[in-house]
Amino acid sequence: MPKESAPLPRDGEVVGRFVEQFAAQLVEAGMPRMPARIFAALLASDSGALTSAELGERLQVSPAAVSGAVRYLTQQHMVAREREPGSRRDIFRVHSDQWYEALANRDGVLKRWESALRDGVTSLGADTPAGRRMAETLAFFEFVEKEIVEMLERWRVHRETLFGK
Repeated sequence: MPKESAPLPRDGEVVGRFVEQFAAQLVEAGMPRMPARIFAALLASDSGALTSAELGERLQVSPAAVSGAVRYLTQQHMVAREREPGSRRDIFRVHSDQWYEALANRDGVLKRWESALRDGVTSLGADTPAGRRMAETLAFFEFVEKEIVEMLERWRVHRETLFGK
C-alpha cells in the first residue's frame, strides 16, 4: 500500500481568500453567510474535519457563531458531528460526498412539498387557474424527484470511475 505523503505547507492568506471567495458564492446561491464560511473552511482543510475551536480560530468568529452554523450544516446533511475518541470535543467533518448527501436528502422535502401541492389542487379545484398552476408545480417536483434519483445513480458510477470506491 503506498504511503501517504505529508501535506504541503500552504499560505494561510491564500487559503483564507479561497474560503471567503467560495463562501461568497455559496451565499449568493442562498446559503446563510456563517454556514457558508464554515463549510468552505472544512472543505479547504486537508482532513476535512475541524473542531469548533479550530473553526473559530481560522475564521475569527465566536463559538456561538460556529455552533449555529454547524447546526445548520448538519441539518442540511453537509457536515457530520463526530466525537474525538477519548475526548469530549466534537469534530465537524465535511462528507466526502457532501453534494450527493445534500441533494439525496432533499427527497423528504420534495415529498412534503408534493403532498402539500396535492392538497392544494384538491382544495382549490383542479379546474381553477390556481389549481392548474398547483398541478403544474406538483408535476414539476415529481419530475425533478425522479430525475434526481436517476442522476445520483449515474453520479455513483461516474465517481467510482474517477476516484474508485
